[in-house]
Order: sequence, then structure tokens, then C-alpha cells
Amino acid sequence: MTALPDPASLGAWGLWFTSFVIGLSGAVMPGPVLAVTVSHVARQGVIAGPLVVLGHAILEAALLVALVLGLGPLLIRSGVAGVVGGVGALILVWLAWGMFRSLPRLTLSVEPGAARKAGPVRDGILLSLANPFWTLWWATVGLSLTAMALETPLGWWGLVIFYFGHISADFIWYLLVALLVAKGRRFINDTAYRWLVGVCAGFLVFFALYFGRFAWEELGKALG
Repeated sequence: MTALPDPASLGAWGLWFTSFVIGLSGAVMPGPVLAVTVSHVARQGVIAGPLVVLGHAILEAALLVALVLGLGPLLIRSGVAGVVGGVGALILVWLAWGMFRSLPRLTLSVEPGAARKAGPVRDGILLSLANPFWTLWWATVGLSLTAMALETPLGWWGLVIFYFGHISADFIWYLLVALLVAKGRRFINDTAYRWLVGVCAGFLVFFALYFGRFAWEELGKALG
């Protein structure tokens, strides 16, 4: 079995890819942000998709800054980073299991519902705040990735790469969704969508092992 890479050896592209895949795994799952994107695209066209994600990205940037300003020095402690990484690994396993279980009934058919008066950027912010799973993700998995980014030789630049890798997954997915809603469902069907979610769930299992190794090594440093 091929050994998992050492988190400390991650380069810029490795960190970007890690955050992109984990971000995409969350983005492709149906939720309130998807529903409001469909609603806005139906009224405003393709541009509404990136605008909703822009609101989401603004909120996540603010949260990341808060984490860095308040928790950055704490995160580089081996004991704290190890505990956070272990919890993040467990959450990833739980998310992957939920994704695998949902595969038979997943569909891209989403009812747009009534048009909303608020703009797409504002909705992207408000719906992210209202989603308890978003808070749970950042309190565990997102915090794990932040700690890992700080542990790489990239240092604080690693946080920037992590953020853009993560948010680019949201932009790419919701731009695709907006194009599908605006132009028709000729490019992807429910079967292809289920395959995409299944592949992302598989990546989550891999990264759970990756986080587990990170946690083991950091706890070993703290106890040694």
C-alpha cells in the first residue's frame, strides 16, 4: 500500500488540490445555497451563480481571518493540531458515509421556488450563516486544514492557497449549476451527478486517512 504523503511536505499545488477536492465534495451536495442559486439563475441568468458564491466566499474569508487572528498561534501547537486533525478525520468519514448513502436518491432536479427579493450576494452570506453544517465543517474539517496549512513550509501563504483552493471549488461547481439551469440539462444527467458525488466521497475517505496520519504525528510530537 502506498504511504500517505507527509503533510509537512505539501507544496503549493498539493495544498491547493487538497482544499479544492474537499471543498468540491461539500459543494456538490444539495443544500440551501444550491436552491437559492437555482432561484436567482431563473431570474437573473448565469451570473447569479458566481454572485451567490461571492457572498459565501466573503463570509468564509472573514471567518478564516478570525481563525488566524484568534487561533493561529494556538493551532501550531502539536497537541491542539493533533486533536483538531483527529476530529476532522472523523467528520470526513461521517460526511463520506452520508454521501455514499444518499447516492441512490440524488438528483439535480431542484425546485427554484418563489423569487427572492434579496440579492444573490446577500443570500450567499445569509444562507451560509443559517446552515449548521457549514459551522460544523469550519469548526472541524476547516480548522484541520487551517492547521495543516500552517504546518507546511509555505507558512501563512499556505492559508491563502488553502482559501483560494477551497473557494474555487464552490465557484466552479455553482457556475456549472448556473449554466445547466440557464442552458438546459444537456451536459450532465442524474447518473453522472451521482458518479461525481461518489468519487468525491471516495476522496473524503482518502483525506480522512490523511488527516488521521497528521493527527497521529502531531500528537506524537506533543507527547514525546
